[in-house]
Parts: sequence; structure tokens; C-alpha cells
Amino acid sequence: MKFLGALLLLASSTHGAFLSPSQKGNVAFRTERQSAVQSLNVKARGSGYGEPLDNISEAVGNTPMVKISDRLCPEGRTIYAKCEFFNPLSSVKDRLALSIIETAEKEGTLKPGDTVIEATSGNTGIAVAMMCAQRGYKCVITMAEPFSVERRKLMRMLGAKVIVTPKAGKGTGMVEKAAELAEKHGWFLCHQFETEANWKFHEATTGPEICNDLEGKGFDYWVTGYGTGGTFHGAGKYIKENKPDVKIVLAEPAAANLLASGIATERNADGSPAGTHPAFSPHPIQGWTPDFIPKVLEDGNKLNLMDEYVAIPDGVAVSTSQALARNEGILTGISGGATMWAAIETAKNAPEGSVIVCMLPDTGERYLSTPLFASIEADMNEEELEIARSTPSHILEPVSA
Repeated sequence: MKFLGALLLLASSTHGAFLSPSQKGNVAFRTERQSAVQSLNVKARGSGYGEPLDNISEAVGNTPMVKISDRLCPEGRTIYAKCEFFNPLSSVKDRLALSIIETAEKEGTLKPGDTVIEATSGNTGIAVAMMCAQRGYKCVITMAEPFSVERRKLMRMLGAKVIVTPKAGKGTGMVEKAAELAEKHGWFLCHQFETEANWKFHEATTGPEICNDLEGKGFDYWVTGYGTGGTFHGAGKYIKENKPDVKIVLAEPAAANLLASGIATERNADGSPAGTHPAFSPHPIQGWTPDFIPKVLEDGNKLNLMDEYVAIPDGVAVSTSQALARNEGILTGISGGATMWAAIETAKNAPEGSVIVCMLPDTGERYLSTPLFASIEADMNEEELEIARSTPSHILEPVSA
């Protein structure tokens, strides 16, 4: 192939007079394609993924970072987005679920034939359902009423039973229901908000991935939000120990400023929340900031990992997620938009030349029934109808009421 490419290049440069216009076009295309492949910062397309995987859990982790263009990134700064939707079930929570299940198996607390139960806003439940389907466990998920119906359907598609709890109970209600059901039926409770298996997996994978991928380049800021706090705690711990000059930026909704309030969450003996945090109010960033401070997050905060704090104003998470889709071709959820907004604001205030890494926790496809897609119509708008009518055939005219 190398010989053929060289021959084609030689023909185009020294014997162009003997090539037809179509042959010259083929040479130019192949040369351009070869240059494009050579410029990629990844394995050449067509080289393959590697050895076939034994099961889907082996696809968890090693997610890529993508540079954000100057259409969104402030001039003189660099932002890299770590795209966790490259995990097999499209969210960062695949890491957590894999770690919890494998840790329980090793410790003997989860055995063949058992039922696994967890409380979730959706992404953890989808990931746990994936792991249970792959390992042969039964799965039950409790989820508060306000979270998107897409998530319920995805979990049920994966074989899970989904118990929806009333909106009035908030996140605390779904957690209490999961604990109640686990005790009643003798099921294995994941305890995602309390277990060390959560943050330790991020310390072993997410943090090293970021540092290794930027080896030789370095970075100055790492920006994240929190759901359980596992990413912040585990990856943050690794980053601080290995890159102590990196500033860690933690974000949460301004409408639910639990950390900024300085008020601790009251806990039960197992570390779970005893009730709703007084600073909580409902917010649109699904998966972020439940109505309590998770123990995993609290324990991470005790390590003094956070250098800067960003409160996310109403509306910017949705608008930034939409901007990522329209300007970068990156389809992420509302939490991804929130984190990117915090990263952009961090970049604006950072010294010139600064490199910022931020987390994009999941895919936008999980939010079709939420405010993220509220302004996106299913039917053709006037501009689209005008395009359709610009040629005579196959025009689907709107039906008058």
C-alpha cells in the first residue's frame, strides 16, 4: 500500500500530463485522505479496536477527551471535554456500577441468583441494570417521579424492575424506599452515595486516564459537578496527588447550593441521609446535586480537594448543552452543559495559555422529554417547509386543525 501511494503521488507530480481529469481527481482524493488519516490523534481508522472483548463490562472506561473549538472556548485558552458518553451505556455511571458489582462479588456479599437494588436519578440505574443483565442478577431500581421517562424505559429494556417514588419525597424518598425494599426482601443494596467502591474506581481509572492522555502537555484546571461525588472524590484525589498544581473546580446548581451553604447533611448510621438538606430546592440538572450531600462527596471534601467553586445559574446548563450540539457536534445532557459552562467561565478568568479539562457525564439522548429538548420541534417549521417546497415532489404539508 505504501508503494502504491508513492506511485500515485509520483504520477500526479511528474506525469500529470498522462492522467485523465478523473484519474487526477482520484489521486487528489487519496492524497487528501492519507493526510487526514495521518493528522488524526488516534489510531488510524480501519486498524480495528483490538482483541474482541469477553463481555460488555470490559468496554467501561478509557473514554476520549475532545478539544473544544474557539466557537465556545475563550481565546488563548484550551478546553478539553472528557466524553463519558463513550462508555457502553453512555454515562460516567457505568464506572460506578462496574466497581460496585465487582467489589461485592469479590467480597462475597453478592452471589449468583441475588437481586440487586439501588436508588437512582437514572444513569446509575441504567448502568446497574446493564451489569446485572451481563452477570445474570435480578435488578430493581427506585427512581423519583420527576426524572425522564426515557431512563425508566431504558432500565426496563435491560430487564430491571423500576419502582417510581412520589415527587414529594425527592431523592431522599427514593433512597429510603430502596433501603426499605432491600431489608424486606434480603436484596443487595448498592449504596452508591456511601460506598468507597464508587470513588476508588475513579481514583484507579478516571484520574489516571486524564493525566496519561495529557502527559507532556499538562493541564491547569479540572472542572466537574457532582451527583454522588464519586468522580470528584476519586479522580480529584488522584489528580491532586499526581498533579498538585492543578486547580480543581467543583460546580453545583445555584438553586441548590448545598455545599455553599456550609450546612452538613444529617446521616443515619450507614451514612445515608436522614432527611432533605435545608438549602435544597428543585433544579433542572438531572443527575446532579440530590436533596442531600452524599457521604462520598463529603468524604472527598474533607481531603480539601476543591480549589474553586462555581454556582450554575438557571438556564445556562440547557443553553450550553444546546451550544455544544450546534457548534461542536457534541450531544451531551444537561449536566454536561452545566459542567461546560463552568469550564468556560473558569477559562475566562484563567491566565492566558491555561488548559482546562471538564467532564461530560452522559449523552443528550437521555433527555428527550426534558427542558433540554423543549424548544426542539418534531414537526417541520416554516423554514423547513420552505426548503421542502423549493422542489415539486414529495412535499408533506401540515394538516390544518
